[in-house]
Amino acid sequence: MFKDLKSLRSQQCGESISELFEDDPNRADMFSVRFETLLFDYSKTQITAAVRAGLIELCNRQNVAGRREAMFEGGKVNETEQRAVLHTALRDPDGPELIVDGEDIRAPLRATLGRMERLARRVRSGELAGPGGPFTDVVNIGIGGSDLGPVMAALALAPYHDGPRCHFVSNVDGAHIHDILQRIDPKTTLVIVASKTFTTVETMTNAATARRWVESGGGKPARQFLALSTSEEETAAFGIPREHVFGFEDWVGGRYSVWGPIGLSLMLAVGPDHFQAFLAGGKSMDTHFRTAPWKQTMPVMLALTGVWHNQVCGYPTRAVLPYDQRLRRLPAYLQQLEMESNGKSVAMDGSPLPHLSGPVVWGEPGTNGQHAFYQLLHQGTSVVPAEFLVAANGHEPELEQHHRLLVVNCLAQSEALMRGRSLDDACALMRAAGYTGTELERQARHRVFPGNRPSTTLIYPQLTPYVLGQIIALYEHRVFVEGVILGINSFDQWGVELGKELANSLLPLLSRANGDAEKDGSTRALLDFVRKFKA
Repeated sequence: MFKDLKSLRSQQCGESISELFEDDPNRADMFSVRFETLLFDYSKTQITAAVRAGLIELCNRQNVAGRREAMFEGGKVNETEQRAVLHTALRDPDGPELIVDGEDIRAPLRATLGRMERLARRVRSGELAGPGGPFTDVVNIGIGGSDLGPVMAALALAPYHDGPRCHFVSNVDGAHIHDILQRIDPKTTLVIVASKTFTTVETMTNAATARRWVESGGGKPARQFLALSTSEEETAAFGIPREHVFGFEDWVGGRYSVWGPIGLSLMLAVGPDHFQAFLAGGKSMDTHFRTAPWKQTMPVMLALTGVWHNQVCGYPTRAVLPYDQRLRRLPAYLQQLEMESNGKSVAMDGSPLPHLSGPVVWGEPGTNGQHAFYQLLHQGTSVVPAEFLVAANGHEPELEQHHRLLVVNCLAQSEALMRGRSLDDACALMRAAGYTGTELERQARHRVFPGNRPSTTLIYPQLTPYVLGQIIALYEHRVFVEGVILGINSFDQWGVELGKELANSLLPLLSRANGDAEKDGSTRALLDFVRKFKA
């Protein structure tokens, strides 16, 4: 599949980015994409016009357009599970008829969104309250997609919070729920339990703990618990009334679910109107993805840049670096979105994947990361493509100087990664500092930056609900395009299952040795060590 592109590797992946700018004064304009108020700049990469043409041809050969339309129209593009993939429909409930398994799904989507809005307004107004009065706090209990999406979005939209305070519990480690519950009142707390099947072990363990906490603190679980689940039987058995249950279909994957009921905690925090703006931002990116030419389509060029760096140039990781403190959970969110989607080793037809699958995704907000791992980005032996995000404006006009420092640091880092510092320049610095002879060169070599390290930058005017919706949808479609090009199914996650199955088999062995003979020597030894301290 990648024969033509790999033939470019020796001459293109190591080409001087600085020289590309010298050769083309308009490079920044030619290798960037604008959509509404967003700018995606990929000019600080080794992608040339010829490389881009080859990447776009790859889109055509892999039928990205056909797969895209099949996804939007309800085709079962999740082939291993024979499911449609329609998180896009969640942000377009008023769209035209959309038939899935013989039924139009738009009306149920509108009904569910309407129920969410009515409940949110009742909670926010105090009409729906706990025994101690209006709800002051919301605790969302989930894991994976039932946690990462809403917690990331809630943090991102903190300037718009005017509802109850939101807290998020995901880890089965008791410390997580303990440290949250000890700070809030069980009689004025609303608990949301998010689990499609209502059987997820970590989530239901935390939910049971929260129910005991509410009961022992004088609360009323039937009034104070909501369920985001498709299982009416399990939610009823837990004691949650039907009117407090919000379901979602199997054509919404967990990591794509923040747009629907899984986003209820976000709606409670920012209100239905801002949540609608969030949906509208996602929908705008959907329309752009479906209608713009490939070269002017932001998700496509973001995806092709990723394919170029990972599958062609062989860079195994990418760093997501939001210069926006409120996007501090975006790298973790994208870890799941990208690595659970495209971390596969089998092609759609079941054959072994003949090339690299998705990269390792990691990151941290700037400027914190500059004082942690940027040393490796600039001078390490591994090349790590960097993906910067930054807003032109913050939400605190009285702290404008802070934001100016933030923006210039972001722009300076991408420039430094590209330009580097030569040995001659480093020697000049050391000479000016008074060094001479062999010590001058020794000191200078420690101050050489290889440069020519690729990066991209996404700039937006301000992190609003609408812009956040655009950003999340942008990355969703990026993952989809990369998956189609790789020839894999981005919408299943079988790799999550085996460890969960083994954990269930190990649980009874923590209290007894009988039955552990079938385990390997290391696992038996580890179990034996833990048992000594459990006794």
